[in-house]
Amino acid sequence: MHTLRRSAALLALSVGTVASLPALAVDELHYNQISLRAEVSQEVARDLMIVTLYTEEQNSDPAKLAADVSTTMNKALAQAKEVKDITLRQGSRNSYPIYDTKGQKITGWRERAELRLESSDFAALSKLTGELLTDLKMGGMDFAIATPTRKASEDALLKEAVTAFKSRAQLATDALGGKSYKIVNLNLNSNGYPQPYMRGPMMKAAAMDSAPVTPEVEAGTSQVSMTADGAIEVLMQ
Repeated sequence: MHTLRRSAALLALSVGTVASLPALAVDELHYNQISLRAEVSQEVARDLMIVTLYTEEQNSDPAKLAADVSTTMNKALAQAKEVKDITLRQGSRNSYPIYDTKGQKITGWRERAELRLESSDFAALSKLTGELLTDLKMGGMDFAIATPTRKASEDALLKEAVTAFKSRAQLATDALGGKSYKIVNLNLNSNGYPQPYMRGPMMKAAAMDSAPVTPEVEAGTSQVSMTADGAIEVLMQ
């Protein structure tokens, strides 16, 4: 009986010792760990021009109204397709009733249709926009960072962020009198590229011969950044 109790006690002690090992391993994993953060940034040119044009008409006959709007938009699309390196997208198209002063009887219909143009060739798109403004109205002029430019800047910033993180890690190691360090974890995040930058169109003075007015463009730049957040473990001498 005493032998059985002694064996049970030894077994309990052994199990308890094994169970404590993961806890010790966790404690050792976080020994001399430091959280660090490094951030790098750069100015990136907004190299994509986005123009939104629209037509808006009204008529008492909804079928005639739809036909007139379609004719105007089809003419603009055909004209835009003749220009190279311009992406065309048809935006929203909506129609809604017009009521009398009492708000009870429908007296007509109004319809609006949009055309969205995108290009990295600012000169070509500006010229086309000026020509289309003879039939359409300006809805907005935006500037964004094109996808290839965004990817290239992300790659460059990622490398710079890692280098900055390693430099800061070495400074922390030296300050603690450590021999070396190892990276426990590292997260790289872009602050997100800005949404298209909207700028109201500025028009050049019209020529004496009433030539189409060409919008001036000033795209500017956006500051984008990449952060490196992580933790290192300093190995002491």
